[in-house]
Amino acid sequence: MSTTPKTLTLPVSTSRANPTPQPMKRLTVPRIRQRKGGEPLVMLTAYTVRMAQLMDPHCDMLLVGDSLAQVIYGLPHTVAVTMEMMALHGAAVVRGSYHAAVIVDMPFGSYEASPELAFTNASRLLKETGAAGVKVEGGKVIAPTIEFLTQRGIPVMGHVGLTPQAVNILGGYGVRGKSAAEARSIVEDAEAVAKAGAFAHGDRGRDGAHRHRNYR
Repeated sequence: MSTTPKTLTLPVSTSRANPTPQPMKRLTVPRIRQRKGGEPLVMLTAYTVRMAQLMDPHCDMLLVGDSLAQVIYGLPHTVAVTMEMMALHGAAVVRGSYHAAVIVDMPFGSYEASPELAFTNASRLLKETGAAGVKVEGGKVIAPTIEFLTQRGIPVMGHVGLTPQAVNILGGYGVRGKSAAEARSIVEDAEAVAKAGAFAHGDRGRDGAHRHRNYR
């Protein structure tokens, strides 16, 4: 048996060049729901084709985060992110992956005004990127919008706790949930998001760590 290391050659002539030797079946939101209580899910953030190529074989989900504002564009916060940015980067991550379910952040101002506005923009992101779902920030206040979207065929991931799009109200990126009252409020937000139909949510707890949990 040969012990010569195998060299992996990327098919750079195609936009779907991927370091995964054999394409894996892409995970879906229903399959993610089915794994509740089982093996923990792995979710990482990607913004480009190359990042997706490297992370995809090791992840269950890839998040195209609006944190691309700071990471890619050098902006001070996520408030300035546009739908065009999220659509372009979301499509790039989908092109660079085969296995992970890709979730795209909805940018500030694209969903808060009304459920109808949220549907218009969420459906646009799914159409233009091929992503599996979208992520929105907020708890009890945004729950009706989550319910509206999920009832119309758009999988939604929630985001409670430290919500960066509210930086101008919060006054910064300090850890949330440090007091008992604030911790209870975050739990109530998570419960409202789950009841509204979100398949998972992200949060930042007392230690500031970012976690994702999936619902039935």
